[in-house]
This record gives sequence, structure tokens and C-alpha cells, in this order.
Amino acid sequence: MSAVTSLGDDVFVVRLDGQQVEVYDAETLTLQRHITVHGFGRYPCGLAACPNNNCIYVSEWCHSKMRRVGVSGNNAVKKWSVASGTAGVSENIAHNLVVACYKANKLQEYTTHGSLVRDICLHGVTSPWHAIQLSTGDYVVSQNTSPGVVSVVGVDGRVIYSYGQPETSNVGPMKYPSSLAVTKNDNIFVADEVNNRILSIERSTGCVQELALSVGGGIQEPRGLCLDESRGRLYVGELGGQHRVLVFDGIRL
Repeated sequence: MSAVTSLGDDVFVVRLDGQQVEVYDAETLTLQRHITVHGFGRYPCGLAACPNNNCIYVSEWCHSKMRRVGVSGNNAVKKWSVASGTAGVSENIAHNLVVACYKANKLQEYTTHGSLVRDICLHGVTSPWHAIQLSTGDYVVSQNTSPGVVSVVGVDGRVIYSYGQPETSNVGPMKYPSSLAVTKNDNIFVADEVNNRILSIERSTGCVQELALSVGGGIQEPRGLCLDESRGRLYVGELGGQHRVLVFDGIRL
């Protein structure tokens, strides 16, 4: 499993080495169809949905490409190049695409048609894996290192605040945090991949806690993360173990 996102009543999943996006029904959690995307490299690693443009975006690590895929009609695909090391992607408040460029150590913002809007070089953050724009206009960014850090940066790329160091949390250091999810109140969920857990960060207090998520065998290397606030639901995609997509309802937002 590489990434998961949702749009309306559909849940989209993309897997390593896959040439297809799997589409599941959000109510029954059954597989409905596949969307074939030709030309993928072996490592699609970011997935985001845009209800405004009725499409999904898939990032491709190996060739630093973005693909915009329509989710109705003929599933038309548009692709463009981005900076090196394309990792996580998200839709921002302007309905543009925010791309975390791991190797280039920057964030890039694109229109839905692939035109570059903003290029943000990061200062004080390395190895960015995923970034989401907050309601303030700042960005929360996961640093995919060990120990790892989740930071809030401004549009100038400079760190405003960081979470996850031992001195700011009683849950211990993060290890290679990857995907993020953000609530309407700017609270943050983090896939703490190597620690096999999901963390929550309360923006108003800075409190970092581990979510109590019960699943047989425990969570194994969580990589994909998607929050469906309308259902109070969190989707977690596993990179390890059985490569499951885990579904947790009743998430406190």
C-alpha cells in the first residue's frame, strides 16, 4: 500500500508497483472499480482528492511527476514534472495542489492544470514528506527522518513551530513520520511510520498524543493517511504487514 484518499462516497487506494487506482465504496468498503493510469513508475507515493475539480492527484517518486486523474467520464490523465523527490501531495484552500519535494527540500504549489504558483524553499526542515496548508495560510510539514519532526512553516519556508521532539512530548521521538491529516480546527494527525502508530497534535496547546486505535496485529508501518471529517473516519494505509487499509470510525476531531 502506498497512499489513500477519499472523495464523496469513494475511497481511492494506490499501491507500490501498481498501474491502477483502486476505488472502494465508502459505505460498504467493497471494491467498485479500477482506474488504469499508464506510465506509472514503480513508486507512486502521494494521493490527494479535489472535489472542486472532481479529480485525484497521484505523485510519482521515481520520475518526479504529478498526474491529475479525472474520476468520472473517461478518466482523462494530465501529467507534469515537479522538483526532485516527489512525495506527499494535498489540496490547499485555493484548490491548488501542494507537493512535498523530498530531495529538493521544498514545497511547490501548482494549479490543477500544472502551472507553478509558488516555490517554497524550506529552512530548518529537511526531507519533507507531506505538507498541508492550514487555515492560517501556513503549512504543516512532516520531516521524514529519525528522530522526526512535524513543523509549521510560513510561506517563506521558515519554521514557526515544531512538534515531536522529546522535550515537547511524553510519547517519545517520532521515527520517519510520513503522511499527515488536518482537521477543520487545524489539529493534526501524523503517521509515525517506524513507531507503528498514529499521533494527534492539538494546535492550540501543542499536546502530542498517541491515538488509541485497536486493530488485530497492531498497525504495521502506517504510510497513507486520510481523514473523512463528514464520517468522523480515519483511513490508514499500511506499508508493512499485510499492506491493509485500516478504517477507524468515531475519531474525535
